[in-house]
Formats: sequence, C-alpha cells, structure tokens
Amino acid sequence: MKSRENLVRLKQFQVNEKRKQLLQLDMMIAEFDRMANELDLQIGAEEKKAGITDINHFAYPTFAKAARLRRDNLKNSQADLLQQREAAEAALKEAEAELEKAERLESRDPKAKDSDTSTRSAMIG
Repeated sequence: MKSRENLVRLKQFQVNEKRKQLLQLDMMIAEFDRMANELDLQIGAEEKKAGITDINHFAYPTFAKAARLRRDNLKNSQADLLQQREAAEAALKEAEAELEKAERLESRDPKAKDSDTSTRSAMIG
C-alpha cells in the first residue's frame, strides 16, 4: 500500500539523516582533537623558547597562556560533542529499529499489494 511505502521511505530518510548527523559529529570531534594537538605543540614550543614551564611564573609567555585556554576550551567542547554523539547514536539505533519495523510491516502482506494492483487494473480495464 502507498501509505506503507511512504512510511518506509520516511523511516529511511530519518535513518540517513541520523547517520549524517553522526558523521558530522565525528568529523567535528576529530577536527577539535587535531586543533588541540596543534595547540599542544605550539605551547611546548613557546615554553621551550622561553625556558619556563610553570604557568604561574610571572614571565610565562602570554601566547602560551592564551593557547592553553583555547586548548582547554576545545577539549571541553569536544567532551560536549562526545555526549551529543552518544545521544545521536542512540537516536540512530532507534530510527533503524523503526525502519526495520516499517519494512517488516510492508513486506508482511504481499497479497494486499497484489490485490491493490489487481483492483486498480480492474477499475481501469
């Protein structure tokens, strides 16, 4: 029946959207990790150049302080994204289960499809 086919298409669309969302979150998490690693390297280089690793030292490089703050913010954002990813993963599993249920519902009654098409052809011809 048309409504069942539409339901399956809707569920497939929802599953695809959830997968895209999960992929985007994965890409953002990876990008934040890459950026944080670059900042770590810059912090290390700046500390080595200044010869000071104690962040409470009065002569600790300002750039290193700012880079540390940015890196920490990235790590916090990354942790938030990981939580969002867990929620998105759960939503994807739920959407996949609904899709499977809709597909089973559509394939359960093949006679209805045959009678629906035979009824249409009888009405036409």
